[in-house]
Amino acid sequence: MVRDAYYTLYQLNLIAKSERRSRRPIGDELDRIRSELLNRQEHRSAHIPYLDILEFSILSCMRIGEVCKILWEDVDGKSKAVKVRDRKDPRKKEGNHMWVLLLGDAWEILQRQPKTAACIFPYNSKSVSAGFQRVRSKLGIHDLKYHDLRREGASRLFEQGFSIEEIAQVTGHRNLNTLWLIYTELYPNRVHEKFNLLQRQRGMDVERG
Repeated sequence: MVRDAYYTLYQLNLIAKSERRSRRPIGDELDRIRSELLNRQEHRSAHIPYLDILEFSILSCMRIGEVCKILWEDVDGKSKAVKVRDRKDPRKKEGNHMWVLLLGDAWEILQRQPKTAACIFPYNSKSVSAGFQRVRSKLGIHDLKYHDLRREGASRLFEQGFSIEEIAQVTGHRNLNTLWLIYTELYPNRVHEKFNLLQRQRGMDVERG
């Protein structure tokens, strides 16, 4: 299969994907986008809950296409998780289902959606991302894509102390090296900072002893 050959060649570094992105919202960019999206969804002709979808996308680390396909029947209330069907994988296009835990407010956002359709967010993913792009452009925010929100969510988990393996269970990455490369680009000094903090704590313990 061509798809299998592509994956093998990619693993052998004989072909490569486009340059990795490391863009995250900076400063007050997200707050400005939220404010403008609120204005957009409060318009009388609007029907897409942009704010809920934005926050859910970040907290769940899902692609917008995945968010708009989640089914109510695939919600596990006991474990506060949802089944993401056919999750993107270079080796498998269909049947790659994965249970994803909804952490923090992601579960609350899901619960407050009206059950008017089979999907929790029954909206066209292209319409959602197009609305985001129009707002971003109106605000003069450059080079920020909707997909970057997935990186933002994963980066927040990393900052909160979750391990790469734990984050991969949320993002769906099969190759941990992909996550590792992203984080070494975004946080080159993080290990040094943690080491210095542990050293200071150890010194304080010695003084107390």
